[in-house]
Amino acid sequence: MAPYTDLDDYNTDSDTNPQLYFHLQQQKLIELIRAGKISEALEFAQEELAPRGEENQTFLEEIEKTVALLVFEDGKNCPYGELLDVSQRLKTASEVNAAILTSQSHEKDPKLPSLLKMLLWTQNQLDEKAAYPRIKRLHHCCTGRSVDMNPAAKVMIMEGRH
Repeated sequence: MAPYTDLDDYNTDSDTNPQLYFHLQQQKLIELIRAGKISEALEFAQEELAPRGEENQTFLEEIEKTVALLVFEDGKNCPYGELLDVSQRLKTASEVNAAILTSQSHEKDPKLPSLLKMLLWTQNQLDEKAAYPRIKRLHHCCTGRSVDMNPAAKVMIMEGRH
């Protein structure tokens, strides 16, 4: 299960982000159950997840639902069969992606409005000093649509009202 070991740099440990860490461990348990590794799944649940359940009631309820998959021969037809769906993997993956993006983010504000303001200012400065290929369709640059930017939108960008 190598993907679980490469996340240490992204605040996924039990101290920094206990909920994400738990969900990664829960997903590992689900994958063991899916693979039919029952004894390994039980051992993993006892050693890794049970201590988390003692600390957090919500985690305990999720552990109980996940372990309930072991009771049914066809886990997909049990009351918690949705845990075996691809949507559960996607949910965990989305949580991991969000943690990675959060840990990599240096600024909260989007950069595009600032860059557009800088581009407009630079073009205005260049208008006075040199001939150059001016970008007239800023909206086209951002959206791929060939529409001239409305003057009111330019003012909003210049003033930071977006």
